[in-house]
Amino acid sequence: MGQQTIIKLADGNHMPQLGLGVWKASNEQVVKSIHTALEAGYRSIDTAAIFHNEEGVGKALQETDIPREEIFITTKLWNDRHLDARAALQESLNKLQLDYVDLYLIQWPVPEQDHYVDAWEQLVELKETGLTRSIGVCNFHIEHLQKIIQETGVVPVINQIELHPLLQQRQLHSWNATHHITTESWSPLSRGGKGVFNSPLVERLALKYGKTPAQIVIRWHLECGMIAIPKSVTPAHIKENFDVFDFRLEKEDLTAIAELDIGKRIGPNPDTYNQF
Repeated sequence: MGQQTIIKLADGNHMPQLGLGVWKASNEQVVKSIHTALEAGYRSIDTAAIFHNEEGVGKALQETDIPREEIFITTKLWNDRHLDARAALQESLNKLQLDYVDLYLIQWPVPEQDHYVDAWEQLVELKETGLTRSIGVCNFHIEHLQKIIQETGVVPVINQIELHPLLQQRQLHSWNATHHITTESWSPLSRGGKGVFNSPLVERLALKYGKTPAQIVIRWHLECGMIAIPKSVTPAHIKENFDVFDFRLEKEDLTAIAELDIGKRIGPNPDTYNQF
């Protein structure tokens, strides 16, 4: 197995390019999954208040011998706390049993509510106080990003968006890059590879490189410069998803995967998602 790649964020902080997502995992599952992941070499864990498993993340971190500063922890501000971000982060820190997180993200812009600029102003303050090392957003389209940057002068270091071979969001990824915002992919495997793993192209590439379809897709994310956080609670899959640093996809194969893009969104559209 090769060496994990590290991304340097625009604020100077560093983040592992491949992490473990824990969406929809119970606290008990999260503890086991994180131990498996850390043993496999992962050093980045992505959770959120709305996942209701920050306590499990905290328990796993308390139980490991790996120093805190070697593990990158991300959590997120939920939609009903845009005017109350400091208290929301403190609640997350208490559950995580941490003094700070490495990355705090606004999970959705919630345009109907229109408080995401207020939320972003609070995240800027939270970074200044040291409760989070880096700040960013999730699911922000270009107009949302433009608004927070124009009104605060502070650019997010991360925009975590739904991104997989069937929804590549190339215009948004390019805009992010132009503004020194790193794109992070959630649901990078299209929720278990639906419509991706069984595509003739991905099956052919898996045979060509001696890898699984999941490993081909994760490698594609990494080579396109994205951070990826595939979720799994299955030990074999957690280990498999990390075993992607000993090969590279050839240029023509990257080009071929680009052609799988059909704009198929699995999750909500950020322009219309206003759930609390």
